[in-house]
Amino acid sequence: MPRISPLSDANAAPEAAAIFAAVKGKIGMVPNLYRTTGHSPATLSALLGLGEALGKGSFTAQEREAVALVVGQTNGCDYCLSAHSAISSGLKVPATEIAANRKAASATPRTEAILKLARAITEKRGLIADADLEAARAAGLTNADVVETVGAVVQNIFTNYLNHIFATDIDFPVVRAEAA
Repeated sequence: MPRISPLSDANAAPEAAAIFAAVKGKIGMVPNLYRTTGHSPATLSALLGLGEALGKGSFTAQEREAVALVVGQTNGCDYCLSAHSAISSGLKVPATEIAANRKAASATPRTEAILKLARAITEKRGLIADADLEAARAAGLTNADVVETVGAVVQNIFTNYLNHIFATDIDFPVVRAEAA
């Protein structure tokens, strides 16, 4: 049961209702995460704006979803694992790759380097070791890739924490975090 209830279209403030309409027009639904974050239209707008801005970066949609999976797994966020597993499936990412991504692994060396860095950033709350950064660079990540990885991690920590605080009802096929 959620700790903060999601808003319906009827009980949302006009600013939130407008954002809900835009989200529904874009993806066909308004996820419970957004409906609950809509209690603060400014926060919902910031969350969506961060995702929109990062969507214009150099990472592919599959790479961004892979980061969401490893961060969600690391933080134990069932809502995000459920949502991003469904989104990844919609992007034709094989189930074996989705499972690997959750563990900071990938069939693609670049994606794996991004995921290992993302997991280190998440686990160490940004206080990564020089060796973590050296490993990312040795794997071919540029300074821009490192910065974009930080942005993607922050975006997903944002949603993980919102979901933990809200106890958001999962409105995707349910995926549970694995024990560490």
